[in-house]
Amino acid sequence: MIDGFLKYLKYELNRSDLTIKGYGDDLRAFETFFTSLDASMTWQTVDSDVIRRWMEEMMDKGNSATSIKRRLSALRTFYRYALSRQLVEKDPAYGVKGPKPSKPLPQFLRETEVDQLLDETAWEADFTHVRARTIILLFYETGMRLAELMGLDDGDVDFQQGQVKVTGKRNKQRIIPFGEEMGEELQKYIRLRNEKVACATDALFVTKDGQRMNRDQIRYDVKKNISRVSTLKKRTPHVLRHTFATAMLNHEAGLESVRKLLGHESVKTTEIYTHTTFEQLKRVYKDAHPRA
Repeated sequence: MIDGFLKYLKYELNRSDLTIKGYGDDLRAFETFFTSLDASMTWQTVDSDVIRRWMEEMMDKGNSATSIKRRLSALRTFYRYALSRQLVEKDPAYGVKGPKPSKPLPQFLRETEVDQLLDETAWEADFTHVRARTIILLFYETGMRLAELMGLDDGDVDFQQGQVKVTGKRNKQRIIPFGEEMGEELQKYIRLRNEKVACATDALFVTKDGQRMNRDQIRYDVKKNISRVSTLKKRTPHVLRHTFATAMLNHEAGLESVRKLLGHESVKTTEIYTHTTFEQLKRVYKDAHPRA
């Protein structure tokens, strides 16, 4: 049956040799699997449960969701062919859903890397360095998005209450608290900015020319400085947002509280950070436990 199907792909559908080989390998792997379960099983007697067990075994072996879905697609195509030729009476692959591709876990800085990044002795006292450190500290202390930080005006910061008002997606506003250190650093930055720069805008973070900083300028400052302490592939403001959320959960903040601080619509979006902290926990266990 497999040989007949591969000839059908070659001569009737004109598929490439590489595609045909891939289909053949996938189908023979499945045949090996189901005959190992029951030597009397055939393509005609396979049912959907067997196909699901095959997928589970592939997942257990570490195959990616994309790879498993590709093999399931080969099986579906084969059974549609076999059904059309009356080689089988039913299509057991019909209705079997492949695994959902897993979302990559958010990348974040370790706390030791954050401490190294924010160490004042590593920064110069001029305007651009003070501004860059303040921006990074604000991302880390509040978890706000790049667009939210870029849109901040002086009037959005309430030093008496220790909070900042940000405008998020769909123009929704929220209030984020910040600590005493953050307040002091912001005031230090503002004093230096007012001394060195003739501001032409109400923006909190400005260029040397007094214009509101744009996305690329903020990204550049963040990437340049994260690169000093980390080898992460991504070194963006969003990594600092991930770092904020991970740090909050690692220090026992509630998921709902973190959701509100991040401005997520649903707690399901925030739950990805619980996977991040669990993965970190597993690494700690593996490194620390003598029998791990």
